[in-house]
Amino acid sequence: MRRLPDASPRGRAITVDLEGESIPAIEGEPVACSLIAADEQMLARSVKYHRPRSPYCFAAACSHCLMRVDGQPNVYTCRTPAREGMRLERQNAYPSAKVDVFETIDWFFPKGLDHHEMFAGVPVAEQVMAKVARQLAGLGLLPKEAAPTPPPARTLRTRVAVVGGGAAGLAAARVLTERGVPFLLFERDGHLGGRLAHGAPEAGAPEVPEATAFPKGSVYTRAPVLGLYDDEGGRYLAVGVWEPEGPRLLKVYAERFLLAPGGHPPMLPFENNDLPGVYSGRAASLLLRRYDVAPEVAALVGWGPELHALANLMQERGVKVAVVVDLKGAPPSGAHPAAVQGSEPKAHGLRGVGAFSYTAQGGGRKKVSCDAVLVSVPVSPSFELARQGGAKVTFDAGRGLFVVEADADGRTQATDVYAAGDLTGGGTAKEAGAAGRRVAEALVGGLS
Repeated sequence: MRRLPDASPRGRAITVDLEGESIPAIEGEPVACSLIAADEQMLARSVKYHRPRSPYCFAAACSHCLMRVDGQPNVYTCRTPAREGMRLERQNAYPSAKVDVFETIDWFFPKGLDHHEMFAGVPVAEQVMAKVARQLAGLGLLPKEAAPTPPPARTLRTRVAVVGGGAAGLAAARVLTERGVPFLLFERDGHLGGRLAHGAPEAGAPEVPEATAFPKGSVYTRAPVLGLYDDEGGRYLAVGVWEPEGPRLLKVYAERFLLAPGGHPPMLPFENNDLPGVYSGRAASLLLRRYDVAPEVAALVGWGPELHALANLMQERGVKVAVVVDLKGAPPSGAHPAAVQGSEPKAHGLRGVGAFSYTAQGGGRKKVSCDAVLVSVPVSPSFELARQGGAKVTFDAGRGLFVVEADADGRTQATDVYAAGDLTGGGTAKEAGAAGRRVAEALVGGLS
């Protein structure tokens, strides 16, 4: 990955400290983005086998970007804005991530290591191995200083709480605004739009409205929703928000909850899929569209319309597309010239991606050189909040996804919980926007 040579300035140039080395960064962009743009691909080591780790999803849905930041362990650097002088340390390595003696575990146990049963029944060795296993299983080290005392929690009340500022959530917020229904919308990103703002462009997708299009104080960004709970005051969302004095917990009581948090990028099971340089398709489009960071040569693999839209986006921005491997069928009309049908993908490299191979449909094994493998498949719905709120979640065998059961108007098994967008099975951004409007209209009609 590198910053594109024709990139326009997107913020103030600063430096961050990576284990004593000054690394160039852009103030406010995710620090993981600044690191990979500076060719610092390895941000940590994996817990068990101490394999190199690099960001994959840029959605805080995996653990590949966790680092020690200013003394605090296990920080998602894909969500942490870069600031001048920030101190960064890689985790899970001894004596360093670049030269890690525990990396030998992967070589000594090529068929896998079951540390739960190793030396079981051997009295002294069993005790020693238990200590070693606990050490290997630890994620980071405790901070040397106590965390600062957070500001007290704040309580908010509204008629409708909307989770997610993507196509469905924004369309619902427009309806609520037009109907004069008080609402609060919470978006975990620092900007609104979701895939509308940073995904591969889709035909017919709605425009992203400014926050000023909604009532003042009704939209919160950088506000991840942590859970949906009950207490003596009723049902409420637990929301973490970033304020000048630090992170604060909000308790948001509402009469209705409209959930449209989207989904997270899953990983395909293929050999070496954890190499630095393997990114989700949504992460790749985010890095390119918002931060002008992209690979030199990319191999794409997966299925669905986003795969081929991403290939065209990469090509338009000057990235060489070595191959686009569609694992589900023949490439559609208008697909990238390098698109083929194939199977058995594999990434190649020692410390990072250097090549990609696959089995061509009706042919033999083929291999191409690249510095990144982009995995683009339909997102996995973020159903956890809906299930916590009482909605029924079922497995859709046809699509291989867990989805929230809801009727055409978004009503779920829980009478105060409505679902829209990717939660109920996905679709295009245009379809998600239409669903958000339809669900909001039904919700308003059900308010007393």
